[in-house]
Amino acid sequence: MAEDDDGGRTRANRIEIDKDAVRRDLMKLVLTIVELLRQLMERQAIRRVEQGDLTEQEEEDLGTSLMHLADAMDELTEEFGLSPEDLNIDLGPLGPLLPRNR
Repeated sequence: MAEDDDGGRTRANRIEIDKDAVRRDLMKLVLTIVELLRQLMERQAIRRVEQGDLTEQEEEDLGTSLMHLADAMDELTEEFGLSPEDLNIDLGPLGPLLPRNR
């Protein structure tokens, strides 16, 4: 093995880390989790509306909030060069993580 000036071994096989790729992959993971939670919240909201648990104002506020969250997700996925399909992680035999794409 090659030695450095201190007599120690050098690492012949250094790992090259692409900081941009790491940042993008981290954002992909974070946005995937946020999208999963967004979809779960949307389903819960639909159930509550169908059950009549909400006032008209609460329904309006909930719908507006979910629209803003969807818009924010669109902006972030675009900013990081991701598509909705990129967020749908394949879990192998279990199938895709997200039940549906927007």
